[in-house]
Amino acid sequence: MNILLVTMSMDIGGAETHILELAKALNKRGNNVYVVSAGGKLVNELVDNGVEHIYAPLKDKKISHIIKSYRTIKKIIKEKNIDVVHAHARIPGAICGVVCKRMKVPFVTTVHGIYKVNFMYKILTNWGEKTLAVSDDIKKQVIRDYKLKPENVEVTINGIDTEKFKKDLKIKEKMLQELGMQADKKTVIHISRLDKDSSNVAETLIKISPLLAKENTQVLIVGGGDNFEELKKIATDMPNVIMTGARTDINKVLNVADVFVGVSRAALEAMASEIVVILAGNKAYNQGYQGIFTKAKLENALKTNFCCREMEALEPEKLLNDIKEVLNMMNTQEIEKYNRSVVEKYYSVDKMTDDAVCMYQKVIKRWKC
Repeated sequence: MNILLVTMSMDIGGAETHILELAKALNKRGNNVYVVSAGGKLVNELVDNGVEHIYAPLKDKKISHIIKSYRTIKKIIKEKNIDVVHAHARIPGAICGVVCKRMKVPFVTTVHGIYKVNFMYKILTNWGEKTLAVSDDIKKQVIRDYKLKPENVEVTINGIDTEKFKKDLKIKEKMLQELGMQADKKTVIHISRLDKDSSNVAETLIKISPLLAKENTQVLIVGGGDNFEELKKIATDMPNVIMTGARTDINKVLNVADVFVGVSRAALEAMASEIVVILAGNKAYNQGYQGIFTKAKLENALKTNFCCREMEALEPEKLLNDIKEVLNMMNTQEIEKYNRSVVEKYYSVDKMTDDAVCMYQKVIKRWKC
């Protein structure tokens, strides 16, 4: 198949990494895969894995940029003889919907989170002929709030490359030195975009860091965003807080961690790397707190793609106590091994790719009938 994936950008983020892994896997299966976006730090990895990237200014709503993006997508569909177009955000979906309708090309979408709902969004959002939702609760939301037909929405996953994300103690010492961290201290790690609406977990960790210092523990916060500098100011007088900014070598950085705090893809990557995970999300995304992930919490975690939606709010004292509990555990190997087994069973890249290919085949078959 000739497959076109369209998204706003390929900067570092959960949805972008999902697209990266999907594109790589589709390409490995012998498909011709093209990605259109406004570019970003993940483009090099796409290209290195044989996936062609084409620039289009899809990150903003300027009319001139929308027109340019429309023309770029139209040109690619024609020149590359595209069999199916797969959009991954609201703006790309709206543009691709118009192009594909006029050019009579099958069109599908993936929804990566809970979408805001208002009159204009309902009019402008184009879900394609079929939609993939990355969790059960997202599927329910788009059916309820956007009136999609249940038979046109299917659930997929965030596929994790377990060959890339695995424990590798050989590089731990090197990474500790590179990051300016102390080898004799325990490490709590948080990985996330640090925008104003997605950084309350990071801020909470910074605020409780003086108490963690008493436990001989350092806090490593990985990620960039429009709130990064503000958080860095808050952490100025806290020597046990290290903030790296955005990085593309997360699989290596995770090897320094004893405990991970966060949600979603980053939590799954930590689990694949055999790290104890504390599930804590950002309130702006309606994410709450589930605490230390164990076998007893699997069912609820799966429903929300490990995002803690509709759960109790994050409380600093509760987070601090859970971190202390993990740090004081005599043996964490059983939890660590279980965490990796969950990712291997439920979140493989092959499963994510199978879901996408199955949907492509359904819409292509419909057009041929």
